[in-house]
Amino acid sequence: MNRFDIIVIGGGHAGIEAALAAARLNKKTMLLTLSIENIGKMPCNPSVGGPAKGIVVREIDALGGQMPITADRTALQFKMLNSAKGPGVRALRVQSDKLAYKKMMQDVCLHQENLTVMEGMAVRLNTQNQKVTGITLKDGSFIGAEIVIMTTGTYMAGVNMISDEVTPGGPDLEKTTEDLSASLRDAGIRTFRLKTGTPPRVLTKSIDFSKTKYEPGTDAFLRFSETTKSIRPFSEQVPCYMTYTTAETHEIIMNNLNRSSMYSGVVKGVGPRYCPSIEDKLVRFKDKPRHLLFLEPESLQLDTTYVQGFSTSLPRDVQEKMTHTLPGFENCVIKKYAYAIEYDAIDPLQMNRSLESRVIENLFTAGQINGTSGYEEAAGQGIVAGINAVRKLDGKEPLIFGRDEAYIGVLIDDLTTKGTLEPYRLLTSRAEFRLLLRHDNADVRLIEKGHECGLVSDERYEEYLKKMSDLAELKEHLGGTLLELDDPAVMNYLEPLGYSAGEHKGVSCLDLIRRPSVTTEEIMKLCNEQIDSELAARFDIEVKYEGYIEKAKREAAKMASMENMKLGVNFNYDEVDNLSIEGRQKLMKYRPETMGQASRISGVNPADLAVLAIALKQMKGRQS
Repeated sequence: MNRFDIIVIGGGHAGIEAALAAARLNKKTMLLTLSIENIGKMPCNPSVGGPAKGIVVREIDALGGQMPITADRTALQFKMLNSAKGPGVRALRVQSDKLAYKKMMQDVCLHQENLTVMEGMAVRLNTQNQKVTGITLKDGSFIGAEIVIMTTGTYMAGVNMISDEVTPGGPDLEKTTEDLSASLRDAGIRTFRLKTGTPPRVLTKSIDFSKTKYEPGTDAFLRFSETTKSIRPFSEQVPCYMTYTTAETHEIIMNNLNRSSMYSGVVKGVGPRYCPSIEDKLVRFKDKPRHLLFLEPESLQLDTTYVQGFSTSLPRDVQEKMTHTLPGFENCVIKKYAYAIEYDAIDPLQMNRSLESRVIENLFTAGQINGTSGYEEAAGQGIVAGINAVRKLDGKEPLIFGRDEAYIGVLIDDLTTKGTLEPYRLLTSRAEFRLLLRHDNADVRLIEKGHECGLVSDERYEEYLKKMSDLAELKEHLGGTLLELDDPAVMNYLEPLGYSAGEHKGVSCLDLIRRPSVTTEEIMKLCNEQIDSELAARFDIEVKYEGYIEKAKREAAKMASMENMKLGVNFNYDEVDNLSIEGRQKLMKYRPETMGQASRISGVNPADLAVLAIALKQMKGRQS
């Protein structure tokens, strides 16, 4: 009988990270996929990163994951978003060559030591006494495992929909199974239906780009992975473009609304709030005269453009008409029609923050099966599930991220505390400590944990420590270095920024950098010294926002004290007097692991928290 330490079901972004993490941590691992050819597939947008999501990719890198490395290596364009805004919302996004990305991920998985990649369809999760024993495949064979990580994406009981056409299948009508989610329900796990969709792909040479807006990348050395030493030169990066819907587009869509899968009653699941179909946008935002669409190249090997923001499940003839009303698309050729997809997901309230199920021991889940959307959210969960599966086998405490430590922590905490009824999308507004969760400091927050887990090498960790030492020395050096404000070279730099000499002639470089618009890189030039531009940009943020960062750290420390007050999922709320009716009901439903999680549940009021705190104190007193 085949037997593995860990089986990962699904070769999408979550499955890749989970399988690679487990194998790299020396566990005998199997990655079960419906098709090796589809490992690393980008079934929707051909990109990685974006607001909040790009920071997740940076966090995956700090933990020793694969997505950031592959994204850098196969990028067509690099762009820093929100660069004119505060550092808490800046994020990298790359336009990916989806075929090159997929190819690289397949090569990495197929050549990873300790990892067996196998094609097959899992139809049953096998358990004994609510503990994983292995999986059964469609051919009837059984494969034993200590731990199973399910990363099935949109492939569980998937159906594709174009208007009233409903066809069983995963993305692009690939194979799907209803048996696997049925076996989860048999074991006591709650499932529900979710819906997502994808826009049409258009023949690139049939688009008149002169009627669209040119969108270049950012001319700078940008990267997701600290291990990336070179990227595609800016002169060779591929541009994106923007266009808009028109009044005619809107008229065609609204006149055919009853032919959409969503509005004809075909769709049963809930669609994504933050990435709705174009018909959903028109219904929800009737006051908007037009909607922005991004035109993204899919691959250097393909002559196709992805029309981001134009997702729909309207019939093909309507898709033809509405697409031809877009500026620049008057004579376009649709290579692939848009469609919606509906699938089974599990209730994330039934899992712990380690991503292990509360119902079945040694079952971990990651990605869209947990109710999320997006490649990045999936990969972030995948690496956490892989790490924690290994730690469970090794008898170690799971790796849990606080909301002040990582966007991955925010994501998992939201899912396990609040649950979701729609595809969950990570947003910067979901993070109360986003100034601490920046693009530039992911390594400061997480690389020590990545190193402790064994996924970050000693060599890379030493490089990080050297960088931190350089930053500390730079701060001391600039704090002790004075610049004379009557120096012509200094004032030639400062006066255009709005600064005059003032009363004090000598000012420390550190105090100058604290001023708006003054940069470390330029100050170093005035000192006739050189500095790495990446290090200088990082120093700018730490110095200029030092007060705000320290305030956020103090607030996070207060919250951490509540996170240290453990309730446990088996806490008996019936024994606690004076809880409000709603508070007791919500606590019993969501089963928070800590007081911090309890405080974030809607309906649990401050008085309930005070009562719980007293109850916990009394319990500890009795135990001692």
